[in-house]
Amino acid sequence: MKLTKPYISFQEIYAASRILKSGNLTQGKASARFESDICEYVGSKYAFVTSSATTGLHLSLDVLQIGEGDEVIIPDFSFPATANSVIKVGARPICVDIDLKTFCIDPDEIEKNISEKTKAIMPVHAFGLCANMPEIMKIARKHNLRVIEDAACAIGSTINQQHAGTFGDCGVYSFHPRKLITTGEGGAIVTNNDELSKLIGISRSHGGVRAELFFEFIDSGYNFRLSDINSAIGIEQLLKIERIISARKKYAEIYNILFEGNSLLTTPSVPEGYSHTYQSYVVLLSKGVDRNFIIRELKKLDIESTLGTYSISSQPYFKEYSAHKKISVPRSNFAFAQTLTLPLYPGMKRRDVTTVASALLAILDKKYGKTL
Repeated sequence: MKLTKPYISFQEIYAASRILKSGNLTQGKASARFESDICEYVGSKYAFVTSSATTGLHLSLDVLQIGEGDEVIIPDFSFPATANSVIKVGARPICVDIDLKTFCIDPDEIEKNISEKTKAIMPVHAFGLCANMPEIMKIARKHNLRVIEDAACAIGSTINQQHAGTFGDCGVYSFHPRKLITTGEGGAIVTNNDELSKLIGISRSHGGVRAELFFEFIDSGYNFRLSDINSAIGIEQLLKIERIISARKKYAEIYNILFEGNSLLTTPSVPEGYSHTYQSYVVLLSKGVDRNFIIRELKKLDIESTLGTYSISSQPYFKEYSAHKKISVPRSNFAFAQTLTLPLYPGMKRRDVTTVASALLAILDKKYGKTL
């Protein structure tokens, strides 16, 4: 059983083939329509589709003029793309610890790590659950910091009905095949800031603006654009997003019920007022449970599973990169060692969820008994 499968049907295939047949393959009507649909769905004023979420983060940092000598506070528990985007604009990522209940950045740790070099906070909405954005925005306003939301996993996630990605200066979504909706590869930046929107539009496309007959290049820039082929797929995917979220929530709740009362694992926590989309269903195994052993045993049963995500500061490159500052991230390190992601996708059946849960519980019982 696969960890996840994108929810693709004939609509996406037809939409992509229609663009291919038209001969207008990039930055045309489909991309403009997809951007408009994203704005309508998440409630942002502007949206810009990009070649990936990583390029979206890079571009966001760049237009906010964050670079050499600056520091950006990020959660240590995230995919390295979060840190990579900071490094690639010349700034330094400052990895801080997380809240183990949500796997998101701990606002108290943000406050502790602000220095005169800090220019921005980049919270990550982990696995489809928003970070504590009300508290993060208070901190940002207090210290006059920019906020770039790494919402790669979180399109559709909300706090009190406000969408992930719309709290800070800008937010970035991913449309990788492991995410809620996919364009194959791709991403999007959303913002409500008029000036930022102009800068993003220019920088995303080589620093050019369209004049009467051709482009004029008024700045240096990038080619971080998304093709109309990808955008056409995204339009169809976005139409299905509420159906996708509903299915994920249903199966996550079945997992929660089946795991209830087991002392060897903790199921996902959802704070009041938050909406979890379960881009990944991630449990936290108790201390002493060998997560990698569990992954290997599930694989023998043809069930794919994996870690939650990485402790960035523990990875070889970032360990050396962070040597200038003592980093204490015990909760991130624990999550890196003890999180387990289980199969979850709309195409599953109830019996598939039961099969996975039963297999995991049987492995835990055989190896560890009822408790440690």
